Order: sequence, then C-alpha cells, then structure tokens
Amino acid sequence: MAVQRNSTRQRLVYAALELFAVQGVTETTTKQIAELAEVNEVTLFRQFGNKHGLLLAVIEETPIFTNLGQNLVQQASQTSSIYQALKDYATACLQALEGIPEVVRSVVGESGQYPAENRAALGQGFTKANRYVAEYFATVIQSGQLQTHLPAEKLASLLNGMLLGYAVIEFTSEFHKLWQNREDFLENLVTLFLHGAVSQVPQSSIVSVEKVADLPASLVHSIMQRAKKVGLQDYALMYVLFGAGLSTTEVVRLERSHYIQDTNQQLLQITQENIRQVPLNQSIMGKRYGSYQRNPLTQWLKSRKDRQSALFLDENGNPFPEKELRQKWQALTADLLTPEGQPPKIEQAQQTWCVDMLTRGIDLPNLSILTGWDTTKLQPYVHRAKEKAALEQATLLDQKI
Repeated sequence: MAVQRNSTRQRLVYAALELFAVQGVTETTTKQIAELAEVNEVTLFRQFGNKHGLLLAVIEETPIFTNLGQNLVQQASQTSSIYQALKDYATACLQALEGIPEVVRSVVGESGQYPAENRAALGQGFTKANRYVAEYFATVIQSGQLQTHLPAEKLASLLNGMLLGYAVIEFTSEFHKLWQNREDFLENLVTLFLHGAVSQVPQSSIVSVEKVADLPASLVHSIMQRAKKVGLQDYALMYVLFGAGLSTTEVVRLERSHYIQDTNQQLLQITQENIRQVPLNQSIMGKRYGSYQRNPLTQWLKSRKDRQSALFLDENGNPFPEKELRQKWQALTADLLTPEGQPPKIEQAQQTWCVDMLTRGIDLPNLSILTGWDTTKLQPYVHRAKEKAALEQATLLDQKI
C-alpha cells in the first residue's frame, strides 16, 4: 500500500494503518510511522499525542471503517430487503477486517497495555464508527419496516459486536468448529438477528426479506456472452458460477483435481467444510454451453501451460482470490440491471442455479444434498420456483386462446 500524498495528517493515518496491518500496534513504532509518512516524528506527537491517539484516528478516519456504514445508510432508500442490506454490510465488514488481521489482534490482545485514557478514547472511537449502522436502523424503524423494543444504537452495537467477535475468533483460534465458513456464519447471524433482536412488520415484509432474487435467462446469457468475449478463464468462471450453484468461496478454492468428467457427466468435488459433489450442468437457463467433453471449463483447462493446481488463476499465476472474483463480476455486469432495476450481485448466480434446478424438477431433499443447505433455508427457493411455474403456465394458457 503506497502512502497517499495528501495532508500531513492523512499521510500519518495511512502510514499507521499500513504498518499496524502488517506488524500490529505494539510492534510498530512512532519513528517507523513518521518515516513511512515522510514527516518528522515530532509532527506525529503534535498531531496525535502518541501512537494510541493515532490508532484512534485510524479507526475513525480511514475509509475501511467509515465507508461501510455510509453505504448501509444509502441502502435504506435503495432496497426494501433488510435481510440483503444487512447481509451485504456484514459481508463487506468482515472482508475489511480480514484485510487487517494484525490490527484486530493488536486491538484485542494489546489493549491492556494502553493507558486508561487511550482505552477510554478507543471505546469512544468505536462508538463513533457505530453511528452509521445506528442511523440505518433508525431509518428502517421509523419507516415501519422493523419493530423493536431496543433503540437503534443498541441494535447497531449488537450487530457490530457479533461481527467483531467473529473476526477475533477467526484471527486468534484455528481449527474451531463453531461454523462451517464465513458464509455459514453470515447466513445464521443475519437470520438470528432479524428474527431474534427485531420483528418485521407487516407480514408481507417477511416475504420481502426472504425473497429469492434469481436472475432472468436473458440476463444470465448476456453475462455469459460478455465473459466469452473477455477470455477463456472469464467464460469458465461464469460457467461454473451459473452451472454448479457454488458460493464464491467454494469457487476460488477449486483445484484441477476437483473437476471430474466423463462422457456422461461432469462433477465438482467440494473438499472443505461442507464436503460434497455437485454437478456442473451443460444447460444453464435453457441454453446449452457445449458438451461434457467440450465446454467453457474444458477449453480453459486445455489452454493452460502451467502446473498450478488451482482451477482458476490470477494474472500472476496464483490461485484466484475471492476479492478479484467479485471485481471480475462487477466488470462483467457493468451497466446491466435486474428486473428490479438493481445491479446484479454475484450471490444471485447461486440463487439462480437453485431456482433453475427446482424448476427443472429436482426434489427438495436432493437439492439439500447438493447445496449442503437444510430444507428450511431452501423453502424460499421452492416458493420462487412455484411462482415461476405458475407464471409460465398462465402464459401458455393465454397463448392457446
């Protein structure tokens, strides 16, 4: 991370964040921060008093801690799905924390070494960063979408406390079995939060929160065609996303050995957490993309000359990171809109696959096996598949007249 050429204060804040993220707060010296920011150490003391005062500025002033809450506030007027808004916020928050694990470890493990006044100020800093989430809750409570006996500030504190607790456990404890993965934690967190801490009213709001946002066939095919024009790997990535019903985490963890094919089928072996095999369908939303022997994924694999075990690679030949997959999705879906007028989200690829499988006749127990989800979680997908079937039948009846 290059220290930005802004004001002296900003340069010190960004230099501190860079060093804190790499080596922790305790191991970072004010001299190192001043040198990276290219200022005199005396300037640091004049601006922030000491290193822990600078830590407070990092928490309060860097986009990593402020943009997330601001984006959540904006969503209050952009989406009626409280579930999706909270899920998106929680996902972004954990991704941000995962980018600075040493900062989290330092704040948790080293705060006992801070002077009392700095610990008090640190608490105030977290409170300030919490205000945007509280503002979101206040907005949806005022609009009547949520009913709760707790004030918005307390709800925000509960949500952020749970997210920070997850980060602390993940960064300080290995081999625990508290949850399968981040996605499993997020799904259960948001569901528990909405149905435990608050009540949604009226009844129709529950349907809105749990509504499955699958993508129409025309939009899916547009994304596939865009990916095909970009390159073999992009085409294969979208093929796997729409053809296998995997989460983004599962996709980036795939290795070459996990791809199994013969003349009658192609399968993907999921080897971490929720271990299972899933089919990689040739047909996606009514359109066939090659055969079991020749399709976007086989073409990508045949083009490779490397010995890397990962199924997908970044530009440096390393395993494709989840963050880059999300960026790739944003690039491929730029200027495209869902029927609701929103930009497509990468999670909707998995939702689309589930609905498509149900529409094509798979039963609920078998879909539960393929996804690793319990049947309760799949109920909204069943409802959505029935809804699409009803619309299709009504259309056919109209065409007979």
